[in-house]
Amino acid sequence: MKNAFNYSLRHSFPILISFIPVGLAYGILMQTSGLNWVWTGACSLFIFAGSLQFLAVSFFAGGISLVSVIVMALLLNSRHIFYGIPFIEQWRKYGPWKLFLIYALPDEAFSLHCSNTYDDADENGKKWSQIFDALLILIYWVLLSVIGALIGSLITFRTDGIDFSLTALFIVILIEQLKSAEGSRLPAVIAAVSSVICLLIFGPANFILPSLAITVILLILFRGIIGGKGESR
Repeated sequence: MKNAFNYSLRHSFPILISFIPVGLAYGILMQTSGLNWVWTGACSLFIFAGSLQFLAVSFFAGGISLVSVIVMALLLNSRHIFYGIPFIEQWRKYGPWKLFLIYALPDEAFSLHCSNTYDDADENGKKWSQIFDALLILIYWVLLSVIGALIGSLITFRTDGIDFSLTALFIVILIEQLKSAEGSRLPAVIAAVSSVICLLIFGPANFILPSLAITVILLILFRGIIGGKGESR
């Protein structure tokens, strides 16, 4: 367990670095929106999806129907449905710990599990390295968001635009994905075009839901073209 924990500390360190600006920004945003560190910690513990947590700030402010919240959460996080599939057989051997691993499986944990190079011959060590990976990511995010909320309670100047930190992170990730993409870039084009069109039609407050729906539908319709280009390259 000690070796597995040390491995996970090194393995998850890049995630910790990336969480610092985003986690702190989220905590500050929650605090300046009238929600203290307790709410911030609870959201980080139970929502556990960064993009949805930032959107949840506007949900708490009111004016959005429960149906819209449910549909938007489903569309934004539908990718998580597929994250556990590669680990089904492996995690069945982990007993009750599989429940924690299923719960603690955001984008970052999935990435670490896929890149886990701990000794496959040491099944017990492999198990604990995955558990520690997931646990450390959860601790990093909750702790940093709570610290951000506490910092936010001390800030006296305006914090307009701080929520753009998550958008900036996603833009950087998108650019890196496009640069390293070996297959078709059509999904990115579809998402961008549908977002702009829906923004012009529905306005800034209502464009996300129809844009996501249109993007998903078009990706399903063009999956043959997208898959074919990816295989040819």
